[in-house]
Amino acid sequence: MQIFEGIKIADFSWVIVGPRTTQYFAEHGATVVRIETTSHPETLRTGGPYADMKPGINRSGFYGRFNTNKYGASLNLNHPKGIEIAKRFVKWADIVVEAFVPGRMKAWGLHYEELVKIKPDIILLSTSNQGQSGPHASQPGYGVQLASLAGFTHLTGWPDRAPAGLYGAYTDFVSPHYTAAVLGAALDYRRRTGNGLYIDCSQFECGVQFLAPVILDYTVNNKIWNRLGNRHPNAAPHNAYPCKGDDRWCAIAVFSEEEWRALCEAMGHPAWCKEERFSTLPHRKSNEEDLDRFVESWTAKRTVEEVVDTLERAGIAAGLVAKCEDLYRDSQFHHRHFFWELPHCEMGMQTWEGSSFLFSKTPSELHKAAPCLGEDNDHVYTKLLGMSDEEFTQLMTEGVFD
Repeated sequence: MQIFEGIKIADFSWVIVGPRTTQYFAEHGATVVRIETTSHPETLRTGGPYADMKPGINRSGFYGRFNTNKYGASLNLNHPKGIEIAKRFVKWADIVVEAFVPGRMKAWGLHYEELVKIKPDIILLSTSNQGQSGPHASQPGYGVQLASLAGFTHLTGWPDRAPAGLYGAYTDFVSPHYTAAVLGAALDYRRRTGNGLYIDCSQFECGVQFLAPVILDYTVNNKIWNRLGNRHPNAAPHNAYPCKGDDRWCAIAVFSEEEWRALCEAMGHPAWCKEERFSTLPHRKSNEEDLDRFVESWTAKRTVEEVVDTLERAGIAAGLVAKCEDLYRDSQFHHRHFFWELPHCEMGMQTWEGSSFLFSKTPSELHKAAPCLGEDNDHVYTKLLGMSDEEFTQLMTEGVFD
């Protein structure tokens, strides 16, 4: 038995935060139903990469990454009967998750005050850009915009250039760590008290948490941080250096004088290591461009594997700047069974990422690939919600499941 076995989740969310949150529970035994509509397909379904480079709403690896172990149901909430079906999901579920623009659930009559009338101990998680209230609550956008709003873009890039920006929707990937933990706590609260909860998550506020040191430095010291490229104020060398091969790089970080001496020894004590301008950290920081060129002259003659192995044995922080193929082949991932092979009804056999943590008594497992849109309608509506075959067929004919 897995830790969340018996927990039922009606997942009305979309994109990353909500689906990744519910995926944690699906990986550990919960029954999760993704509820979507064919009239407005989930955003991630329309983005690549696609299996075999063939676009299609059921062929997106991006969507698939966050929806393993879930059932897929289609439901048109704008159909006159759609809201009534949604309320049947609420009655069935322990947890409801939604990620619409604030006010959308209330317009449908599916806000928390209504849901508790259907099921008094229901737990509702609303996750949105900036929360459900406040002057900017209704501002639309994605995590890409929130990364800038939260201040990350100002800090990424080089000081003499425009901001480089983070890759992807950064706040989308950090917020699920909060929402999953809070949902777990909500389930424990309900177990102890018999009461449900309404959880209002601001992805903006989740993201800002990851800039706490920078914010504190400003509030305490009135210091404003700026872009540093790959450098660090307390380390030199500290950069990504090219190695032998096609686009192969190694990240190296040297903080202490002991590490500096170890690096010089690992590189064979080249003559430039003995120069006064590199003798201390302040000196090395003042001559960092020259220092980077010298380190690069050593790394460029070696494969990244040789560089990493040499420096790690010397006690230097060094690591491969990995490509996707490096991660896929990583022996540590395979040892821990991080990747799973599962068949998908349209994409065929594919590799899926598993859980990044293991419970000793109830380890997670993947048993179902991400669903095609509406793939499990028959099972969800007739088995989970208890519809008769006649009702299911009638509603399908009326377009309720479009």
